[in-house]
Amino acid sequence: MGERRRGADASSAPRRGVFYAGIVLVLAGLCLLGYVGWQFWGTNWVSHRHQAEARKELHAAWRGGHRAATTDFGTTQALIEIPRFGADYEVPVFTGTSEEVLAAGFGHFTGTAGPGQVGNYALAAHRVTHGEPLRQMPDLRVGDVIRVVTRDTTYVYTLTTGGDDLVVPFTAGWVIDPLPHNPDGGVEPAQRQGQRLITLTTCSELFHTDNRMIAFGVLTATHPRSTGTRSR
Repeated sequence: MGERRRGADASSAPRRGVFYAGIVLVLAGLCLLGYVGWQFWGTNWVSHRHQAEARKELHAAWRGGHRAATTDFGTTQALIEIPRFGADYEVPVFTGTSEEVLAAGFGHFTGTAGPGQVGNYALAAHRVTHGEPLRQMPDLRVGDVIRVVTRDTTYVYTLTTGGDDLVVPFTAGWVIDPLPHNPDGGVEPAQRQGQRLITLTTCSELFHTDNRMIAFGVLTATHPRSTGTRSR
């Protein structure tokens, strides 16, 4: 009798091992699904709240006579409007391109021109997760308008390249030069000194970040900003 019990216990041990291993795999799968869900939905929800808070603080700073606002997510002094992406599209621009900045809006590459200045106003933003400001980058077309709204002025840039006309490795630093020149002889802005350019950069792939999608534009108009209203 004792031998049969010991034999039964021995034969059940592998089954228990398989059962517990299955439990571990199920839990690991649930954790992975939770992580993916957070990345694709949770970070967007949080980033949209951050954008709304930053917009509110920036408008308050403007009403108070200040050019910029210092928020929990960084310093911002401009808003980006892209009519192609909808009438309500209004995303803050922050100084620098840190992870914290890009989780709340556009990042302005340090050392590049400011809004409306001669040179290249170079911006970066996420295409997927963290608010996805440039999710629809491939939909941009030559002639589309990018508006950069500051306290006193709205700078209107017109795209000279489409959103997916140029894809480069993430190491291609030439795209944020004052006058970007393509070393491969491909897509680039018109090579005229003294231009006032804008460059949008984002990931070209949705699920990894080896390459960057680039769009160039040039300043075509400048308007006084109407206090208390959006530039429409």
